[in-house]
Amino acid sequence: SLANLTASIIGNVFGFKAISALRLEDMRIPHSYLKTFQGPATGIVVERERLNKYGIPLLGATVKPKLGLSGKNYGRVVYEGLKGGLDFLKDDENINSQPFMRWRERFLYCMEGINRASSATGEVKGSYLNVTAATMEEVYKRSEYAKQVGSVIIMIDLVMGYTAIQSIALWARENDMLLHLHRAGNSTYARQKNHGINFRVI
Repeated sequence: SLANLTASIIGNVFGFKAISALRLEDMRIPHSYLKTFQGPATGIVVERERLNKYGIPLLGATVKPKLGLSGKNYGRVVYEGLKGGLDFLKDDENINSQPFMRWRERFLYCMEGINRASSATGEVKGSYLNVTAATMEEVYKRSEYAKQVGSVIIMIDLVMGYTAIQSIALWARENDMLLHLHRAGNSTYARQKNHGINFRVI
């Protein structure tokens, strides 16, 4: 359990009155304990296999503007970016399910853009669909829908917490989906040089 591990190491010590500042730079985990974690189901090798891209850098970007586009216009940006040479695009951390673009609408228009760009270029393309939500039930619902409409990759924000990340990682492994962890919120841990947690640890 990532939650239990972090609670044991950083649970109370950061709040001790005797400590004015404390930073966790690194940690070594005993191999016997490390083996209890499955780790990521996939990595860059599998992403290259899915995209059929080897020996060259993968080129990606985040859709901008991040807020305000309708689902249709968002899908158009995805299409134009992928057709223009990007291998993949991704949602930004605060693209979720706002009144101007609900998540189902975004997923459908993104997949339409991906499929059109793939047809136009003859290359495999993709977009990281953000499934971050208020509850794990909703995260699973969005993930299942992303899979149903043909996506091979989903994304979750760091602010969901360790248990949510570990849970969706297991789901992705069981459903043969790629999972991208967006570091949204990492600066609350890692920005200060004399207090917090190095992002390497996170």
